[in-house]
Amino acid sequence: MKATLRALVAQAIDALRASGTLPADLDTPDFVIERPKNRAQGDFSTNAAMLLAKPARSNPRAIAQALLDTLPASDAIAKVEVAGPGFINFHVNEAAWRHALGDVLSAGEAWGRNDGGRGHRAGVEYVSANPTGPLHVGHGRAAVIGDCIARVLAANGWDVAREYYYNDAGAQIDNLALSVQARAQGRGPDDADWPADGYRGDYIKDVAAAYLRGDTVEFEDHAVTGAKDPADLDAIRRFAVAWLRREQNDDLGAFGVGFDVFFLESSLYADGKVEETVRELIAHGHTYEEGGALWLRSTDFGDDKDRVMRKSDGTYTYFVPDVAYHLSKWQRGYERAITELGADHHGSLARVRAGLQALDAGIPQGWPEYVLHQMVTVMRGGEEVKLSKRAGSYLTLRDLIDEAGRDATRWFLVARKPDSQLTFDIDLARSQSLDNPVYYVQVSHARMCGLMRQLAERGLAYDATLGLSRPLEDDDATAELVATLLRYPDVVETAGRDLEPHQVAAYLLELAQSFQSYYNDHQFLVDDADLRSARLVLAQAARQTLANGLSLLGVNAPEVM
Repeated sequence: MKATLRALVAQAIDALRASGTLPADLDTPDFVIERPKNRAQGDFSTNAAMLLAKPARSNPRAIAQALLDTLPASDAIAKVEVAGPGFINFHVNEAAWRHALGDVLSAGEAWGRNDGGRGHRAGVEYVSANPTGPLHVGHGRAAVIGDCIARVLAANGWDVAREYYYNDAGAQIDNLALSVQARAQGRGPDDADWPADGYRGDYIKDVAAAYLRGDTVEFEDHAVTGAKDPADLDAIRRFAVAWLRREQNDDLGAFGVGFDVFFLESSLYADGKVEETVRELIAHGHTYEEGGALWLRSTDFGDDKDRVMRKSDGTYTYFVPDVAYHLSKWQRGYERAITELGADHHGSLARVRAGLQALDAGIPQGWPEYVLHQMVTVMRGGEEVKLSKRAGSYLTLRDLIDEAGRDATRWFLVARKPDSQLTFDIDLARSQSLDNPVYYVQVSHARMCGLMRQLAERGLAYDATLGLSRPLEDDDATAELVATLLRYPDVVETAGRDLEPHQVAAYLLELAQSFQSYYNDHQFLVDDADLRSARLVLAQAARQTLANGLSLLGVNAPEVM
């Protein structure tokens, strides 16, 4: 409906330019079509006249009236009026609402999806945790945000690749190997010769035991077998990384999160991509040497200071492989490259973008896009939950899933804007009460399914065609429910454009509340077949919308609860 109205207003603006009422060179402003807060003011409103008035040197109400007079006729509109300082209010024809409800039922699982991104490719990188331990709750927030971003992009027609970047080299991996070796040699975290930066969780003991047994770890398209030799640090390193990668994959699988691409940092060195990137930066004149180190003139590209690329000892700083990695994304055709990270990575963003701009490879400014999430505080019984014996120093994602369930964990971790700190209340997430938002939404879906079961049990008929032929009832609850559920495609489009899947969660709760108000005011299984079918049309359209929205969040839409 909003697209229809936008097209009509745009045609009216074109007509006013052609007639000379508006200057011929006046650009069409970025006007909005939105829902007025007061239903009496119409179903939709636009601010187009107020945006046109100043450049046209005219009165907003006069421009609004001219637009109204020039507006093409449409069967969708019952009445149009100028209001206030120059708003144009639209009252939609009741039959148009019913036609739109029919579209919902016809589209089914495709309802709300669009082709806006068709023919375009996007890459979404998320989690990307070092394979040094079980995933923690922060990784869980990254996982569900990234997964849901990929889902809403796909719903907007994008060809989406989900990507996991493994740092499988460096000091943290060395500490992992030394920790597993110490366990394999019979030492524990309380021993004096335990590695200074070693990992202390019980999972290290599990890795060491599997290595000494000679277990074979299979993950993705790899298989690594334990060499059983406590002295072979390289073999221990390979096995430990493989064991923990499989462990993390299992945790993510339990969370309903998967990936299309697993990219190893080590491959950037093995394939010469880091050296190639450095050569390109030098060739384009954006580097200099000072103090035995190689520097990038990143200040030329908006960074707050120049950055060391290669230290005096010949090793590279960590942002250099990051630049090489993101260059590979551009070369793989990602028009949108989205990286989901913890807020503590904020300082690295400018230097990576600076490095990409310095390559002069045609990469747009502001590419890649970053979505940063804040910390998660987990509460139980009014107290913060911090530790896991298995991990040693933090609560694991698997711990949270085991306690709260997958659906609730996904909902609670994605339902707030990523850059806001999140308090996860386990007691609320587990509660079967209407204070629990995911339970409220799922119960609403199950209640809608229950109506159809009751219909069959009573031997009553439901005819969608019959229901759609009857005028909608003229009451606030009906109008609010129809308007809310037909707003779903706009929510999907906005969530994909702005990379904000939390908008979907907020919308689903709003729709469930709107349906509950309608449910409280209306009987469904009435004797009047026309009225019964008309009300069940609304229930079915709302049920389909809830199911589709929950799917974008990776949350189940149960038929019975």
